[in-house]
Amino acid sequence: MSDAARSRAQPRSVEVKPSDPRQPPRPSAQSRVMELKVSGHLMSLEAGLFCIVLTAPVTGPGGLPGVRLSLPPGALGRADSVEISTFREDGWMGDGEGAALIRVTGGPAQILVTIYQAPQAAPDQAPRLQVLRLTGDTVAPAGTAQGRAGQRAPIVDEVVAHVQRMGDVGTKFGEWMGTRGSRLWIEGFGIAPREAIAASDIEYQAVLGRDWLSPWVEGGKFCGSRGMALPLLGLTVRLKGAAAAAHDLSYAATFVDGSAAGPVAAGEPCQAESLAALEAFQIELRPKGASRSPIAPSARTAPPKRAARPKPTRRT
Repeated sequence: MSDAARSRAQPRSVEVKPSDPRQPPRPSAQSRVMELKVSGHLMSLEAGLFCIVLTAPVTGPGGLPGVRLSLPPGALGRADSVEISTFREDGWMGDGEGAALIRVTGGPAQILVTIYQAPQAAPDQAPRLQVLRLTGDTVAPAGTAQGRAGQRAPIVDEVVAHVQRMGDVGTKFGEWMGTRGSRLWIEGFGIAPREAIAASDIEYQAVLGRDWLSPWVEGGKFCGSRGMALPLLGLTVRLKGAAAAAHDLSYAATFVDGSAAGPVAAGEPCQAESLAALEAFQIELRPKGASRSPIAPSARTAPPKRAARPKPTRRT
C-alpha cells in the first residue's frame, strides 16, 4: 500500500473548538422561514356602507393574530366599486385598530379577508369578526327586514331566522326552520325559549367559514345579518347552568348543495363538509333521558310561517 493510500485509510482526529458563548448561534436556512397558519375568506357584500369589527382576540407581541382586508385578485377585485378604509393604509387590522369601513357602490362585490395566526395558535384563538350594515344603497324587497348584526330580533316564536328572499320566519323547537330543498340560504337567526328554559340559559354562534365562528350570542338576540346576501354556513348551540344539567339539546341542518349534517350534540358545530350555505335547521330541546324525535328523511317541507312582528309603541 502506498503512503498516500495508507494516509487515507487511517482515521484522522479533528480538533473541536468550544463555541464562544458571547456569540449568538447562526440561524440555519430552515429557521429563517416560519410557516404561519393562514386562511382566506371571500365575503360578498351588496351595495352599501359596512363596518367590519375585529372583536377578539388581542394581538400578541409578534403582531399575530392579524386580519387583512383587500380586494381579491383578478376579475373579482373591483377597485372601481369597492373602497376599503382601515386605520392602517396597508389594510391590516390588529389590536387597537380592529375596525374597517367598506363602501360598495356597485354591488354585489367581494372582499378578501385573510387571517394570519402563529403556528402554535389553537383554533379557538382565531380572530372574530362582526359585519354591521350602516347604510344601504338599495331598497329591501317587501317583507324583508334589515338590521344590524347583534341587535335583538323580533322574536315571537322560539326560533326566528332571516331567509333569503323570504325575510324573517319563525317556528318552534323540534320543527324545521327554513325549507329543505329550497336552495334558499339563511343569513341570521335568533332563539328565545318560551317555556322549558329561560332565554339566558341558551347561547349560539354562526359558522362563517372553516374554523371561523362568530362570537357567542345570548338567547333572545340576533346572530348574523339581514338583507346583506351573507349566508351562514352552519350553527352551534349550547345550554348553560341548570338548563344544561336538566335538558339535552341537539340539532341538524341541510345545506344548499343538498348535503345534510347532524343531529349533533350541544356545543358542536353543525356544518357541511363542503362548507355550503345553511339552508334549514332543526333544534330539539328535551328533558334529560327523553328519546329524540325522528327526523323525517323527506328533502322538502312546507315553508315556515312568517314571524309575527311586535306592534310599535308610541312615545308620549
